Amino acid sequence: MYAKQPPPPGESLHICCTPGHILSAGLGREDGLYPTWVVIMLAVILIVTIIVDILGNLLVIVSVFKNKNLRKAGNAFVVSLAIADLLVAFYPYPLVLIAIFHDGWVMGHLHCQVSGFLMGISVIGSIFNITGIAINRYCYICHSLKYDKLFSGANTMCYVGLVWALTLLAIVPNLFVESLQYDPRVYSCTFAQSVSALYTIAVVVIHFFLPITIVSYCYLRIWVLVIQVRRRVKPDTQPKVKSHDFWNFLTMFMVFVLFAVCWAPLNFIGFTVAVQPTLGSLIPEWLFTASYFLAYFNSCLNAVVYGAMNHNFRKEYKRIILTHLIQAWPCKLSLYFPQKILTYQK
Repeated sequence: MYAKQPPPPGESLHICCTPGHILSAGLGREDGLYPTWVVIMLAVILIVTIIVDILGNLLVIVSVFKNKNLRKAGNAFVVSLAIADLLVAFYPYPLVLIAIFHDGWVMGHLHCQVSGFLMGISVIGSIFNITGIAINRYCYICHSLKYDKLFSGANTMCYVGLVWALTLLAIVPNLFVESLQYDPRVYSCTFAQSVSALYTIAVVVIHFFLPITIVSYCYLRIWVLVIQVRRRVKPDTQPKVKSHDFWNFLTMFMVFVLFAVCWAPLNFIGFTVAVQPTLGSLIPEWLFTASYFLAYFNSCLNAVVYGAMNHNFRKEYKRIILTHLIQAWPCKLSLYFPQKILTYQK
C-alpha cells in the first residue's frame, strides 16, 4: 500500500497520529477534502467490502475443511489467500472507516504503524499466494505425471510456509526506510512512494510486475495446452484436460485477472511517479483515491468468484448457510423448505 507523495506538512505522521488528535470535524463537513457524498460513498464501499470479505472468506475456509472434494493440495493456497484477505478486514479496514467518519486519523501512532504493516502483508501475501496457485495449476495440468510428488501434503505445507516467509521478508524493508505515513486523501496509513524513487521502483517490480509475469506465463502455458487438446492436436499419450479441471483453472484464472485489474492502477501510478516525479502533479486526486479503494475492494471478490464458478464451493456454501439457518429458525424454515430441512438434517 503506497502513497503517491507524503502528506502535507500540517498532516504529518507525528501530528495526525498523536492520541486524541482529530484533524477535522467528521463525516458531515462540507469544507473537508471531499464533498460529503464522496465521503459517504467511500464509507459505503468500505463497509460492503468488510462485510463481504469476512463472511465470504470465512465461508471459503470452512468449505475447504468441511468438504472432502475441496481438501486438495491446490486449495491450501486458496485458504492461505483467504487468510491474507481477512487480515485487512478485521483490523486495517475498520480503522480506515473510523478515519473516514472522523475525517482524520484518531487511533494513535501505534495503530497507524500496525495498520499499514498488516495492509502490506495482506497485499504481498495475496499476490504471492496467487502466484502459488498459478504454479500449482500449471504443474497439475501441464506436468500431471509429476504433480503428486511435487505437491504432496508435506510439500504443499512447505510451499505455503515459504509464501508467508517471503511475504514477511518482502515487507520488513519498509520498516527501515521509515516510509509509513498517514495519507488524508485515502484515510489510510500507507507506505509513501516518494521516500525513495529507486526503492519504490524495486517494490513495484518485485511485488507486482514479477509475480504477474510468472502467473501470466503459467496461465498462458495452460491455455495453450487447453486449446491444443480441444483441437485434438495432442496425441492420446499427452495430458488430458477434464471438464472440472478446466473450470477449476478458469476460476483461479479469474481470481488472478480481478487482482491484476484492481491493483494495476495503483501500481502503475506509483511506478510512473517514481520514474518521473514531475508527473505526480498531473495525476488527478480522484484517480489516486479511486485506485486505492478499487484495490481495497479486491479483498472481498475471491469468495464470490469461487461460489459463482466452482460447483463444489457453491454446493458447500449452500450447505453451510442452510445448516446455520436451520439451527437458527428450524420451525419457520420447515414450513417453506420441508425437503431441504430433511436433507440437511441428515
